[in-house]
Amino acid sequence: MTDELNLQVYLSISKKKFEIYLLDKQHLKNIYKKELYLENYTDLIDYNLLSTFLDKNIFKIEKLIGNFLTNINVIIENNQIFNFSIGIKKQNYGEKINKHYLESSLSELKDLFKENYQNNKIIHFVLNRYLIDGVDYTSFDHEINGDHMCVEVKFISAPNFLINEINNVLEKYQIKVARLFERKYIKNFFEGESSDLSIIAFKIQSGYNQNEIALVPKRLKKRGFFEKFFQLLS
Repeated sequence: MTDELNLQVYLSISKKKFEIYLLDKQHLKNIYKKELYLENYTDLIDYNLLSTFLDKNIFKIEKLIGNFLTNINVIIENNQIFNFSIGIKKQNYGEKINKHYLESSLSELKDLFKENYQNNKIIHFVLNRYLIDGVDYTSFDHEINGDHMCVEVKFISAPNFLINEINNVLEKYQIKVARLFERKYIKNFFEGESSDLSIIAFKIQSGYNQNEIALVPKRLKKRGFFEKFFQLLS
């Protein structure tokens, strides 16, 4: 319902504070914003306190949108977030190197991650760089001749148990997580910008980082540059 009204809700969870936003996407302005500072010296999430925080704010947001809230975007900062880069080098056997060739390499890397980290869910999948015969390229405007291609990507993922714990809290309000964001990643990408977390998360969600490969269902109509030829489903 919120998407139809050009509104989205973002919930940020970190050890220092909880934040919740109701964002007007069209005007990039928060209609509602509340935060709760925490005296927390560990990385453990106090889910009882989170539930109390939501109790105080969900109803107010639903009153503003005039309907029940069914989904929410979650921004999380936690030491259990897994962040690393990995690369693959492929020998080319006379084949032209093009977008399809790159897609195949990225699919291999995604499948490799899922095979080895089955207890984690990918939050962000970013293409760091790709080289053809040692030369850096930034786009595939045409097919390229080369003997080999190297691709380096970054995975940011969260353990399934952490996601499940957050989902368990949200189930009380019959709300599901629409999208997960890693707080440090989106903050670092917009380093120096003073915008609220909801705004920078929305920008990332809208494809602001052209090297991030969105893991989205095929049914979504609006797709970014990489989504158009990478059907990499989560």
